[in-house]
Amino acid sequence: MNLNIDNYYSTRKDVFERIQDASTATKLLMSLMMACFTGIMAQIIIPLPWTPVPITAQTFAVLCSGLFLGRKYGCLSQILYVVLGVAFIPWFGGMTGGLEVLLGSTGGFLIGFIIASYFIGSITEKYAKSRNFTRMAIVIGIANFGLIYIPGLAGLALFLSSQGMAFGVVDLLMMGLVPFIAGDIVKILGAASVSKVFLPKD
Repeated sequence: MNLNIDNYYSTRKDVFERIQDASTATKLLMSLMMACFTGIMAQIIIPLPWTPVPITAQTFAVLCSGLFLGRKYGCLSQILYVVLGVAFIPWFGGMTGGLEVLLGSTGGFLIGFIIASYFIGSITEKYAKSRNFTRMAIVIGIANFGLIYIPGLAGLALFLSSQGMAFGVVDLLMMGLVPFIAGDIVKILGAASVSKVFLPKD
């Protein structure tokens, strides 16, 4: 039993180090693959009748991008996701794409994805002990509710204002934050579990 556990720890560390020490070309490919994964997860969507912002699963991919690829290439994966989505790949939520999405109700969240991935990757790379479940759940929670929602809500507010809609702070929170809290907690705990299982702690 101890031998199996030791093998598990050794394999986990070896795989993580291989990813970290991979060639630039390999890391670029992994970034593109993570961007594709984000695009796939974005198609798991639940529209809400009172807000232009739908529930999607793409945030889970965003959180995992920083865990596995680190700050530089995790961030790059989300830049690729946004840039390619704006340029010509309709892989934003609901198979949409184009500049109008970036300038629309969810554009701020897309920017937040880039920031959050960089933050999570920075902590994951610098502090090995942060990779356990509890600490990583806190880190990912900060990234999710701070670094994604602050630019997300700001972008939503700008969009609503551009449409001539009157709204208050409570209205904004009900459209851009409150309905997503329960699902985000699930995604945060899921990503923290991924960190606990797959990332070495030393």
